[in-house]
Amino acid sequence: MFGNFVLIPLGIALLLPWMPEDPALQLGVALVLLVPCTDWFLSFNRLGGGDNGRAIAFTPLSLLLQALLLPVYLWLLLDEGPRLSVLGPQTLAAFVGLIGLPLAAAMVTRSNARRRGGGDPDTWGWLPVPLLAVVVALVRAAHAELIAAAMGRLALLIPVFAGFLFVAVLLARLFALPSRQGRVLAFSFGSRNSFVVMPIALALPTGFELVALVIALQAMVELMGMLLLLTWIPRLFPTRT
Repeated sequence: MFGNFVLIPLGIALLLPWMPEDPALQLGVALVLLVPCTDWFLSFNRLGGGDNGRAIAFTPLSLLLQALLLPVYLWLLLDEGPRLSVLGPQTLAAFVGLIGLPLAAAMVTRSNARRRGGGDPDTWGWLPVPLLAVVVALVRAAHAELIAAAMGRLALLIPVFAGFLFVAVLLARLFALPSRQGRVLAFSFGSRNSFVVMPIALALPTGFELVALVIALQAMVELMGMLLLLTWIPRLFPTRT
């Protein structure tokens, strides 16, 4: 909680003044980096040998906290125009419709699966990674013309997102936790909640189309980085007998 909701937001507060003075670009960076992942973080943590029970226990509390704190972070860090565009009724409706309703449906599905004795996590635990990668590809394809026009500005963010991932993993190492708990922390610090904030970005008013592309770009950089971290994190947090 301290790392994801205090240390990392403080780091983003220090980063934003160095970003280009583009409201949409700064809003995209803030949206996608401020809150921790609640989806493929679980899959990567499982594949990387982290403590899956702790990761799952953290996830619902994380989602609740970021729903409460994200508007506060944006209010504190952004100028009036970008933050008001996010806090408008259309983005709140998008969050409820595209996050709230599927989450409720998932809870019903899980309850039914438990009663029927189905749904082996060892069989389906990998599935969110390719499905979410497809989402990123669809967003990019839908905005191909805008991507071509904004390529110069978007390219500047690739080292920013790659650097964030690197620093986040080193930050997790400083907490000196036991091996499996440290891996949970590293995957949590490094993965951001791009797929929860994406509906908000897609519901923004005209003039903020770049926000969705920033989020999609961060998800692509994160995906490539996480595949590398599956090898690196077990070495940073080795299992001790």
